[in-house]
Amino acid sequence: MPQPLPHITSIRDFMVFEEHVKNARARRGLEVPSEWYEGPTFYFTNAAPSAIYADGADVPRPAYTQKLDVELELACIIGTGGRDIAATDAEQHIAGFTIFNDWSARDVQRREMAVGLGPCKAKDFAQSLGPQMVTPDELAQWRVAPGRYDLKMDLCVNGQRIGGGNARDMRWSFCELIEFASAAVDLQPGDVLGSGTVGTGCILELGPEVQPWLEPGDTVEMVVEGIGTLRNRVA
Repeated sequence: MPQPLPHITSIRDFMVFEEHVKNARARRGLEVPSEWYEGPTFYFTNAAPSAIYADGADVPRPAYTQKLDVELELACIIGTGGRDIAATDAEQHIAGFTIFNDWSARDVQRREMAVGLGPCKAKDFAQSLGPQMVTPDELAQWRVAPGRYDLKMDLCVNGQRIGGGNARDMRWSFCELIEFASAAVDLQPGDVLGSGTVGTGCILELGPEVQPWLEPGDTVEMVVEGIGTLRNRVA
């Protein structure tokens, strides 16, 4: 049976889908940096309880943004802690998987990233996780390799599918992400590792001419095969 989400201790968010990186950077006239191909990279989000929203919750739009966006991601939750975990041993440290929506203020993010620090206020106001945690054995039929799953992912706004892809397209598996994250650091039970946005899993990639930036009253649904639907309304 799927499990409720455990107490979240931290959230590391990676960026492992090449299509997303290409699309997002092309919007700014940029190529994918060669450094991206050298290994995974993550940032820490705000894990304060007040910033983590459950399935069905209303998410307030910050007053400081006019370009509210979402990011469709798959996330693994650490069940057994460890340090310097080898990728070959990493699966035994995974408690389960869930859907992760990394809400984003794109106008603020652009300014922050131009300074070379961040994202911070562009991201720290909201992350959504849910609707439940699904254990690795419950996803066995979709497992294609250690820490890699063939899961269809869909992003819908106000009942219309606008984008999405498949989790199998991750350049690095969750096992490799765990190995990287745990190098010289103790991972704790309840730590979350996000995959980063699947290709076309956000408005930034599609462009506001395809899907306008989110406004109060908009409903966002993220559907991942084998896990369910994470639904939130902008307040």
